[in-house]
Amino acid sequence: MPTVSVNKQQLFDLLGKNYTSQEFDELCFEFGMEMDEDTTEEALKTGEEPELKLDISANRYDLLCIEGISQSLNEYLERKERPDYKLSKPSTKLIIDKSTEQIRPFATAAVLRNIKLNEKSYASFIALQDKLHANLCRNRSLVAMGTHDLDSIEGPFHYRALPPKDIKFVPLNQAQEFTGDKLIEFYKSPEQKNNIGKYVHIIEDSPVFPVIMDSKDRVCSLPPLINSEHSKISVDTRNILIDITATDKTKAEIVLNILTTMFSRYCDEPFTVEPVEIVSEHNGQSRLAPNFNNRIMDVSIKYINSCLGLDQSADEIAHCLKKMSLHAVQAKEDKDILHVDIPVTRPDILHACDIMEDAAVGYGFNNLPKGEKLSNANFIAKPLPINKVSDIFRIASSQATWVEVLPLTLCSHDENFKFLRQSDNNDLAVKLANPKTLEYQVVRTTLLPGILKTVKENRKHSLPIKVFETGDVVFKDEKLERKAYNERHWAAIYVGKNSGFEIIQGLLGKIMQTFRTEWIADYGAAASGRGYWIEEDDSVKTYFPGRGAKVMFRSKEGAEPKQIGHLGVLHPEVMMNFDVPFAASFVEVNAEVFL
Repeated sequence: MPTVSVNKQQLFDLLGKNYTSQEFDELCFEFGMEMDEDTTEEALKTGEEPELKLDISANRYDLLCIEGISQSLNEYLERKERPDYKLSKPSTKLIIDKSTEQIRPFATAAVLRNIKLNEKSYASFIALQDKLHANLCRNRSLVAMGTHDLDSIEGPFHYRALPPKDIKFVPLNQAQEFTGDKLIEFYKSPEQKNNIGKYVHIIEDSPVFPVIMDSKDRVCSLPPLINSEHSKISVDTRNILIDITATDKTKAEIVLNILTTMFSRYCDEPFTVEPVEIVSEHNGQSRLAPNFNNRIMDVSIKYINSCLGLDQSADEIAHCLKKMSLHAVQAKEDKDILHVDIPVTRPDILHACDIMEDAAVGYGFNNLPKGEKLSNANFIAKPLPINKVSDIFRIASSQATWVEVLPLTLCSHDENFKFLRQSDNNDLAVKLANPKTLEYQVVRTTLLPGILKTVKENRKHSLPIKVFETGDVVFKDEKLERKAYNERHWAAIYVGKNSGFEIIQGLLGKIMQTFRTEWIADYGAAASGRGYWIEEDDSVKTYFPGRGAKVMFRSKEGAEPKQIGHLGVLHPEVMMNFDVPFAASFVEVNAEVFL
């Protein structure tokens, strides 16, 4: 949870009331924040102004500054209405060059026109950027923001990607002009490693650097590192251009919305932002930024009441939601539906459960009924059915003298495919976009790599080595919303001087017997009921030719049999790929068929 420090008296002035430490602590608790510390006693000793340190939910980006905290608390206390954020007419453009596709393809911008900041609001403006950089922006790797004195530069502005040597400017708080490559060397110095230097790795290996220039080709910023000294803002700046560059478009828009909504209150026309026309040469499209159109989400009144144990009317729920910046009206076509208007300051609202939670906060958690009205709710945890099945696998395997291992879920691409003599068609494994090491590139699609790596590290132990694992594998599925799904598997290996195929098949029989699944002879033809059998299968190149089989399963009388796993003698090449100089047999089964 991010911790935000705010001036105690300034916050109380914005709330229109001085609170005792206990009163404010209770208010924070009811709202969903936590007062971490009140520095009043320490401040009296040092002569500094007292501060309040508040722990904020990580997804409440609108609460990362005193402006957002005071606005939200005033709405919660029903002292202020939700601001109506508006856009004025645009006066400039930001043109995104096609070359930026090589490094940071997304950019957006906005103007805070005729803004008046004082020392405290200016410090809050800078602090909010730092909080966003550290939180949502993932230390500038996903999003970086820059602020410029619009009166010192001229639009239209251009966002380009240029070779480092072609970029020349005086960076912020410096007197010397640098080229892009010299700037990287400067910020990699030991003196800068804990300052701008910690962001250098984001672009230093790229053949081109992202850069924002004005119409006269004056550099405004080199994201995600540093702004230009030429366009430096101060407390006296009246017109501020905010630029955002990103590798994630959604996060870029969230950051721009938060910055502009929080500080547009200081403009001559409060809560009014001047948009910038964004022209993208990637696709030839143009749009205005920021986008202040609110989202509408439908939620069931019955759903909210059932979760909270209440029997509130639509108006009563709407009143609770209004305290949390959400405006709701009952649908005319369906009296059970609320149309909830979500402002741009609340990107954390993603699902109906988020609205239900806000309704609970607005009603007051301490006011929720206890006892009868919540008697249908079960607050005692119980294991998932698949975990019960997994435990049966574990107990049966351990009873057969196998030892459980717990390898990692991630593995290298070669370990999941090449080392197992398999090919990758790019339709099976979930791959990490930015793996930190070659050892963790994909999410495993079989338990075998982890088990063989465990055997490798223990190959000097006495033979035979008999280990098993019950864990998840992951498969891609483009039809699903999340594009992938987990599947619980059980697998075991026998490693020794001989392959031990009969032993691994005996373990499979033990497992099937535990699940009351009979062996059916003649490849399933001897009986039509529930049972299993194995069939020779040379399609899995992981096994020695003629020594691989698929496990077939029929769940009930008359059901269509299906393959639920495979077993066999591992190919010598597979064993050598994992530096295991022994023979081995392996079995793997989809545990979810026994649910």
